[in-house]
Amino acid sequence: MVVFSSVMSFALTKGSESYVDFWKMILLLFAGGMLVTGSANAINQVVEKDTDAQMKRTAKRPVAAGRMSAAEGWIFAIVTGAAGVFILGNYFNWLAAGLAAFSLFLYAFIYTPLKKVNSIAVLVGAVPGALPCLIGWAAGDNNLGTGGWVLFAFQFFWQFPHFWAIAWVAHKDYSSVGFKLLPADEGPTKFTAMQTIMYSLLLVPVTLAPYYTGMCDYNNTQGIISLILIGLANAFMIGRCVTLYRKMDVSSARKVMFGSYMYLPVVMLALLLSKS
Repeated sequence: MVVFSSVMSFALTKGSESYVDFWKMILLLFAGGMLVTGSANAINQVVEKDTDAQMKRTAKRPVAAGRMSAAEGWIFAIVTGAAGVFILGNYFNWLAAGLAAFSLFLYAFIYTPLKKVNSIAVLVGAVPGALPCLIGWAAGDNNLGTGGWVLFAFQFFWQFPHFWAIAWVAHKDYSSVGFKLLPADEGPTKFTAMQTIMYSLLLVPVTLAPYYTGMCDYNNTQGIISLILIGLANAFMIGRCVTLYRKMDVSSARKVMFGSYMYLPVVMLALLLSKS
């Protein structure tokens, strides 16, 4: 999902490049992004191998299950991380590569250990989670322009209802190993559900920002269709979060989680459709 958002951000910077060159760069960006993301996830699984082994949802991961040693995990992480950063730097620019390296470091070495300290880990983790948008924009435009920051803000706020829904569904697993990922110490509460509503509402002005910054054009047929799609996606996401607040159950949290998976590609593709 994060690689998808990076590729879409890159596509939003592009104009009239040839079809072959465009798709060649898309595939290279996808490969670089997957390698860096794979490295970050590998480090997470090595560092949390003992914790993963205690949780049902993660016990079968290779290091936790003993199919791969921690040393092998580190080798995999170093090789994939270096390869991904090299691809981004060599074929795009070193601004994008530097952002990718920073995102990897922040996720693996700051967010990961912070999960057992304080729920502020979710706020910290939302930064590397949103950086793929800036990475994609930088890869295409070699700068951190307004469009890149708009997309960063969009994915940053999206992560809160998305991740809190996951933490709600997996609360028993997470709390059993000391992870503090929900905004309330008491676990899934009305306060947590209200937070998902608040952040889904914040997505409304953020997803309209591309129009006001000139990134996208909503004054033609494609733009009107795009605006309708974005409006429906926002209403859908808010509705899911309101249902969670009303019902306060795992089933509703799971619907928010899966709804967020659908929301992101719909809005990204709609933004591309309405590109100026």
